[in-house]
Amino acid sequence: MLASTSLFALAQQAPVPTRVRGTVETSDGDMITVKSRAGEDVRLHMTGDLRVVGVVKAQLADVKVGSFIGVTTLPGPDGAPKAVEVHIFPENMRGTGEGSRPWDLKPNSSMTNATVSESVVSNDGHTLLVKYKGGEKKVDVTPETPVVTFVPGDKSELKPGAKVIAFMKQLPDGSFETSRVSVGRDGITPPM
Repeated sequence: MLASTSLFALAQQAPVPTRVRGTVETSDGDMITVKSRAGEDVRLHMTGDLRVVGVVKAQLADVKVGSFIGVTTLPGPDGAPKAVEVHIFPENMRGTGEGSRPWDLKPNSSMTNATVSESVVSNDGHTLLVKYKGGEKKVDVTPETPVVTFVPGDKSELKPGAKVIAFMKQLPDGSFETSRVSVGRDGITPPM
């Protein structure tokens, strides 16, 4: 009975977050504190192999057939995926996280990282057909959908006030570390 009670308690615990979105509050050596969207301070140890990428504004016209992109979607009123944001991967990041999966940006959102195989412009916006290993997805993109791309970044950009999304993991002692941070430039908040 004790074992089943313990298993039930473990099953009821909230999942450990794998991303934090927010604003850098402090940066000290290999530690940064990020004020999350929910208002919590999250302390992160930056690993020695930390990869920082800048997030800059792009245009939907920059998305071409053959581009490798990430698109966060929500189901529209008709159930069809509607883009909440699109990010264009540079060629050296092709294949990053390829596939489609649930995403934690908003309730019911998903993330699809895939190659654009078709792009159709209409009066209502843009429809992209993206293909990934094992599947494909047709996505509607409106003119208001934020579009960004990644550029090389540097740890020095992780200073107070910077808008970030940090990918993190929890260590056995309960602390968190990050080996990858995307930081907005020129007033951009990483939309993904």
